[in-house]
Amino acid sequence: MKIFFKNLSIAFVSAFCSVYVYDQFFQTGKDVERISNMQPLLMPTNYNFNTNSYAAEATDFTAAAEKTVNAVVHVKNTGTAGDNSPSFYRYFYGEEDLPERIGTGSGVIVSPDGYIITNYHVIENNNTIEITTNDNKTYDAKVIGTDPDTDIAVLKIDADQKLPYVFFGNSDTTRIGEWVLAVGNPFNLNSTVTAGIISAKSRDLNKRDRKNESYIQTDAAVNRGNSGGALVNTNGELIGINTAISSMTGGYVGYSFAVPSNVARKVFEDIIEYGDVQRGLLGVIGQALDAQMAARFEVEETEGFYITDLEKGLGADLAGLKANDIIKSVDGIVINEFADLSGYLASKRPGEKVSVIYKRAGKEKEVSVRLEKINRAVFYFMELRPLSPEQKKKYKTDHGLYIFNMNNRRLYQRGIDNQYIILEINGKKVSSLSDIKNIDTPDIEDILFLSPAGEKKMVLMQY
Repeated sequence: MKIFFKNLSIAFVSAFCSVYVYDQFFQTGKDVERISNMQPLLMPTNYNFNTNSYAAEATDFTAAAEKTVNAVVHVKNTGTAGDNSPSFYRYFYGEEDLPERIGTGSGVIVSPDGYIITNYHVIENNNTIEITTNDNKTYDAKVIGTDPDTDIAVLKIDADQKLPYVFFGNSDTTRIGEWVLAVGNPFNLNSTVTAGIISAKSRDLNKRDRKNESYIQTDAAVNRGNSGGALVNTNGELIGINTAISSMTGGYVGYSFAVPSNVARKVFEDIIEYGDVQRGLLGVIGQALDAQMAARFEVEETEGFYITDLEKGLGADLAGLKANDIIKSVDGIVINEFADLSGYLASKRPGEKVSVIYKRAGKEKEVSVRLEKINRAVFYFMELRPLSPEQKKKYKTDHGLYIFNMNNRRLYQRGIDNQYIILEINGKKVSSLSDIKNIDTPDIEDILFLSPAGEKKMVLMQY
């Protein structure tokens, strides 16, 4: 009996081993054929698969629109038609019968007590400014301050209740391809919302005008009347002030530009706190690199800011930067062109420190630089600075503004160049930059200059 069970056990084990070996070594091809003929595995429709740490951005803009639309206002600027061309209009209409000029645009309420940010060109040459909110209430607005260089103006209205307003976002963290909304009043159509994406950053529309332009470029539809309106992200945060379009016809053709919110916010806060814009100066002179500039300066780098000179005694000089250094980034902001550098510095104040990474002799180094107050201004295509004590002694004058950079072709053709001094404008002495702040170009009748040789020269500007 024991022998029977022993033989039976051996038979079962042998059979099991035979089946296993056959299945593993002789049925492989058939299994592959069976698997290849199977139906594809179906996944549920709510299956999520992330290839990186960023979730897909929402494309439902209703919440962002609701947060913004009631805080964007219509701006009506009433002025005199002759403000921009005084000679022409006064000749035909006479001094007392100049026609009325009406301009319109948009504005953004940024505080519940009625402070509004808009574009300077929207309220330029105004006699009165009227604000209409989204609920059709009208208010008279007061100009608190303006900054033509960034095309930003700050207005104030007085209301009986707290007003809806937009929160500032961080324009430095915006990314190309990010969804945005443009909210404004094109063609006097109140509360218009359009959507698009950020198509570029740090755009400089005119690299020869020496203005620190660093616009956010979008393809959200913007037209006449949108100027001064809000550019917001999908959270309803203000990331820009819509300012300009690029067009051959004057209508929207696919590109619009906005002042970054970090710049607009800094200008707004400066005007409220100081009454004027405080600009921090790095103290470098140079050129943004590209292939042509790299060949000219005989360097391999094609991106960055190449330093040709430094302003003595300012932050960059004191921090040890030198000519031929290449600035690669500031506070982590990569510098590919001049607008990257100027745009970021426009959001900083004198006295703040920035971390600068630069290349010298092929090696990257890092240094902390303290920004100093910019004591210069661009006026009538001339870069002007107050006279130093040494210059007053050299030119034998106790007043005047020094021409550091002449870009006015009309004056240049009449013999006025760098190192000349402006002594008087319209018969009034000028000594500080504040003396020229409120002088409009059409109002200039004559300018008295002083040459490096000590000769005075009067130039008549209207004839």
